[in-house]
Amino acid sequence: MNLLIHYKKEGFSLVELTIVVLIIGILAAIAIPSFMGSSAKAKQNEAQLILKQIYTMQQAYRQEKDTYYPSDGSTIITQPGGVIGSLNVEIASSARYSYSLTANQTSFVATAGSKRPSGLDDDATLDVWTMDQTGTLTCVSNDATQ
Repeated sequence: MNLLIHYKKEGFSLVELTIVVLIIGILAAIAIPSFMGSSAKAKQNEAQLILKQIYTMQQAYRQEKDTYYPSDGSTIITQPGGVIGSLNVEIASSARYSYSLTANQTSFVATAGSKRPSGLDDDATLDVWTMDQTGTLTCVSNDATQ
């Protein structure tokens, strides 16, 4: 008895491969914007943490000197890699924000603004946060929700 065994070569057709690539593309198109928003929100933590540090150091400075720094109403601007004057708040050289501080004897406003003109996620919206002497953190312009 002569049995012939035939093996059929099976594989994926071009249509099946195209459908799989299309599905992967659709899933990526859905996932990437969500990831970008999460990434921008994670980057905002830098500004929030440094503003809280400035607030804490301002309260300590006022406790000691009975005024906020700088007490003359001027504005101090600190770029990444710098130090905020007498408060000794260091801004890492890899920071994504520039910081400014305006104060007088009874109040202050610290501001964090994204240093790149393209914001945190490469669009025209800049990310800006402020904190005042009451410890109120305010988002002036939110680049993570665009």
